[in-house]
Amino acid sequence: MHPQSNWTIPNLITLFRIVLVPVFVVLFIDQRFGAALVVFLVAGVSDGLDGFLARVLQQRSQLGALLDPVADKLLLVTAYLSLGLTGLLPSWLAVLVISRDLLIIGGMALLHIWGVDVRARIQPTRLSKVNTCGQIVLIIGVLAMHSFALPWHGLVLGLVVLVTASTVLSGIHYVAIGLGHFSGDGQRPVG
Repeated sequence: MHPQSNWTIPNLITLFRIVLVPVFVVLFIDQRFGAALVVFLVAGVSDGLDGFLARVLQQRSQLGALLDPVADKLLLVTAYLSLGLTGLLPSWLAVLVISRDLLIIGGMALLHIWGVDVRARIQPTRLSKVNTCGQIVLIIGVLAMHSFALPWHGLVLGLVVLVTASTVLSGIHYVAIGLGHFSGDGQRPVG
């Protein structure tokens, strides 16, 4: 692949999303929750936009395939870390969400070393998509509640329960999927 082919409009949008992460953190630290919410929403819209443009403009690239999930996880992990450290969300929930992602990344790295083509064989599950959606809605709900003094404590508590359950269940599901690939259908590397 020609090096210039990585400098596509979708990849530039993805890089913009990565740049928004420290902007989100600065706004959050300054307790400008409304502005942090806007940055988070812009990042979310840009995530959908870069995928849409990659398909429509036929500008899919290896760099984009790598950067897009990194940008997504970077924003979510940063948001959960920020919310957990400040007590706007339970710290145990932030640890749970981040630990699940680290478990999945570590498991995929092990599978890759084992010889499994993880990009072709492991796809996001429905449960994982529900989990990601719940995580995003919870962040938006907490930031909106603190930005506009909304009485959403019950809604946020319900979302905490949903995110906790879906995080645990999807983590267990991915572990089960990963263990299935260690049963011998991947070629173990020699040496």
